[in-house]
Amino acid sequence: MQSFAGTLARNLVVAAVCAVAGPVLLVFGALGVADPGEADRRIPLVFLLVGLAGTLAIPVRAFSGTRADYRVVTRRDRLDDGTGRPDDSFALWAPRADVTPQGRFAAADVLEATFVRYGGDWEGTYQSYGGDLDPDEVKPLIRLRLRIHPDGSAPFGWTDERRVPSLCLSAVTAGRLVAVVGSTRPAEVRIDWPRSALLAGTRPCRLVGLDGRRVDLTGRPDLLLEQMRIAGTVGGIRMDVDTIDLRRLAPPVATRLQGLIERVGEPAERPALEPTPDGRSRWVVDDLPGGAGTFGDLDRRWARHGGQLTRARFLELRGTTTYQHHGPVLETVLRIWPVEGGEPFDARKKLTVPMNYLALLHRTKDLVALVSPDRRGYEIDWNRSNLAAGVTPASVIAPDGREFDLTGRFDPLLAIMRLLVAHQVSVPGNVLDLLARRTSAMVAQVMEALRTSLDRDATGPAPR
Repeated sequence: MQSFAGTLARNLVVAAVCAVAGPVLLVFGALGVADPGEADRRIPLVFLLVGLAGTLAIPVRAFSGTRADYRVVTRRDRLDDGTGRPDDSFALWAPRADVTPQGRFAAADVLEATFVRYGGDWEGTYQSYGGDLDPDEVKPLIRLRLRIHPDGSAPFGWTDERRVPSLCLSAVTAGRLVAVVGSTRPAEVRIDWPRSALLAGTRPCRLVGLDGRRVDLTGRPDLLLEQMRIAGTVGGIRMDVDTIDLRRLAPPVATRLQGLIERVGEPAERPALEPTPDGRSRWVVDDLPGGAGTFGDLDRRWARHGGQLTRARFLELRGTTTYQHHGPVLETVLRIWPVEGGEPFDARKKLTVPMNYLALLHRTKDLVALVSPDRRGYEIDWNRSNLAAGVTPASVIAPDGREFDLTGRFDPLLAIMRLLVAHQVSVPGNVLDLLARRTSAMVAQVMEALRTSLDRDATGPAPR
């Protein structure tokens, strides 16, 4: 597990190498000032002052860099009052829509998505952009083949390449986009990425009716699209996290949205998106930056002294203007469950979130966190989180040779990962082979975890 002292020491070395001129000037200046034969000490004194400033800047730069790099959630990151949100609440602050005001919102099915390229010339670990810059090099370029359903017109096909904001990648893999259509000519079609994330189910959308009744529009693209059209005609409607309270809106707007609440129980106007095998026709996850999912390497000292794994969940994601090559730096609010049980707590932390995890954000918001032995620090383990999220296929080979597919099954995977930590077994891949000698002491417990999972979920993994 990452330590603050270790990160600070590493950054001190890096800062000292980058600013080595400071100590050199300090030494030369000190020698010149102390030289009794030096007639004019003004130049050595300048060297001394400049060198002193450069030398003092080394620990300052190292400490500020450590504060930015340090990924562990500590007590100072906790939100003392919590957020008061339910566990399934999620707020996503995506980039502003870059679309022309003219045109109509239309649902678009992603028939095929192909990764083209990503990235530019990265000059350092972090890349920051000031102001309202919207750089292309931090967005993957993806070729899309869509079927667009304009309101009142026949569907038509559209194919082109588009830069996809990382926070909206899940709309592509989910297969639902919002197109802004001026006509049926492809040149006049644009994609509204923030609304696409809403339509795809990445961000929940709930309405509180005039009578106080709460309904969920998530997963109803027909109603969501109508809600977007209503909001567009009145200049936008503010969502409180993921909820719109109609009692706070102007009566004419509230009445129109109340009609959507009355239609929640009705069948969808359009059939659901046609499924594809594992969504492979739009599965761009394998080509996106980010680590592969694994059952996890193990720091034996950490495990031996009582380190454990626990569940965490995103409650909020907000974009910043800083990026790393494998993902954006985001302002996050996390809910973390203590390993000893009890009430979870919320924390605010800046994290680099891998793009391949973001591409599956419509499926899960859950994460696997490392817990320090003293229970004071929590760090997101992205390799384990990616396996539990389904970025990488996960399987367990039973002692009788049967193979259980656990891809994207968070609960059983977390239970098995905890057993691996308890037995101090490292599995740096996505297949747990119970025929191997190193897993012999935990075979019965892993099989019991699998049986429990199968009993809890009738649609769970079947042996192959």
